[in-house]
Amino acid sequence: MAELDGFKLKSGDPAPPFSGLPGTDGRRWSLSDFQSSDLLLVVFSCNHCPYAQAWEGRIIDIVRDYATRGLATIMINSNETANYPDDRMERMVERARSKGYPFPYVRDDDQNVAHAYGALVTPHPFLFDSQRKLLFQGKIDDSWQEPSKVQHRFLRDAIEAALAKRAPPTTQTSVIGCTVKWR
Repeated sequence: MAELDGFKLKSGDPAPPFSGLPGTDGRRWSLSDFQSSDLLLVVFSCNHCPYAQAWEGRIIDIVRDYATRGLATIMINSNETANYPDDRMERMVERARSKGYPFPYVRDDDQNVAHAYGALVTPHPFLFDSQRKLLFQGKIDDSWQEPSKVQHRFLRDAIEAALAKRAPPTTQTSVIGCTVKWR
């Protein structure tokens, strides 16, 4: 579990810019591609991590539930691939198709974006407002293994609050997942 004092970005910090990240859709993605969205969810994730896999369906559900209400989402895979071949682009393409990702899934090969955001684990979500100021980072919810036992939906609560123009009830929680696989 990554502790709060390990977070690089703090509540209210601007989203670090990125550009030209290659996506599984064949397109290159930049932070500016989302400028018209009221909210932006940036999720650092990967293919191989059991935590990322466990929360994957819930992330997809969140995106589908809120896309028409102003939430844009991008999922970024920054893991090195020499030791983690399941995180190579061709495997990302397969996963995005098989799971029906309703958001861009992109590679951060040089890991500059993960470093800029301070991504610690997969998944590590960051929610930004329309001015791209950080509203929330932390766990999606409080039960990665058993969705039926979720009592606190941290990310959904933050999104709901932001859409209602209120401060999120929680701006950060510790994160749990597989560490980002650095070079």
